[in-house]
Amino acid sequence: MSEQELRSEIIQVGRRLYSAGLAVAKSGNLSCRIDNENILVTGTGTFLGQLKESGIVRVNLTNGKFEGEARPSSELPLHILVYKNFPAKVVVHCHPPLINGYFAVAKTLKAMSFETKFYLGDVPVIPQETPTVTDPAPVITALKTNNLVVLKNHGTVAIADKFEDALSITEALEEAVKSAAVSRLFDKGILDDLDVALKDDLKRNETAYTMFSREHIQAIVDLANKDEFIAQKGKELDLTVKLAIKLDSSSNVFKFNFEKGRIVKLDTDSDAPFVISAPGAVWEQVFLGKLDSFVAVTQGKMKLSGQLGQLSKWYVPFNRLFALFKEVKIR
Repeated sequence: MSEQELRSEIIQVGRRLYSAGLAVAKSGNLSCRIDNENILVTGTGTFLGQLKESGIVRVNLTNGKFEGEARPSSELPLHILVYKNFPAKVVVHCHPPLINGYFAVAKTLKAMSFETKFYLGDVPVIPQETPTVTDPAPVITALKTNNLVVLKNHGTVAIADKFEDALSITEALEEAVKSAAVSRLFDKGILDDLDVALKDDLKRNETAYTMFSREHIQAIVDLANKDEFIAQKGKELDLTVKLAIKLDSSSNVFKFNFEKGRIVKLDTDSDAPFVISAPGAVWEQVFLGKLDSFVAVTQGKMKLSGQLGQLSKWYVPFNRLFALFKEVKIR
């Protein structure tokens, strides 16, 4: 896409945010990557709903120099740090009113639908004490676990390969917050069945394993095969399938052979209809319980060989399996 086309897209995205009520007045800012050295970012004091080309600034990532009459957004340091740490091509920062209101009084999001869990997972919430993000480092750390981050009392930051995806998860969170708020009108004590299914007395395995070693994955298998919830849902949903997990840039791959919820065999090959692969840094976040595997796939942090729609029919037992990952300690 040419630079001119990128400028036109930024204008359209600004109008969409404004029409959806996610960016009002002079709030919010957008950016996109032109190439490895340069980005486009909205200027300071611009109205995203009435954005013009003169309000979009070209900035060099290396030296921070910019071209044009407008000055770049005050959030430029955050945008630059995102592009230096991630291969993302766009950043959407806005101030959604329902999200800001919800997280002003709540620490976490209570998911009311499978879609929220599937596409958003646990959205990190970063405390903010200033109108502008003066300390972007915690935001960068949080973005390693989710492509969407809430800045408490401020707004949201979403990163993606294209604006459509960043907008999608932002709008999905605003809708999820709306559902959580409405649910309290019906039952203030509402609980999520999937969270209830996770036993409170589940104990972490005290032995520490080398990540992606045979011993590490076998410990996960042993834990999964002892789990009553996986056994029950595995039978109900006929969880009979082969699923492989692979560590990128290595020969480390393990295939789980499921039969009605039980892992009957652990192989070391990727001959399976579903293969999940990712770099070591991403797998580490998964095994530490900081990154949801399904969310990582939908957000592009992990790659899936096979149809996600087919795999998702076993979402409940697999969600439980991935939750057990963090119970096996890695070193």
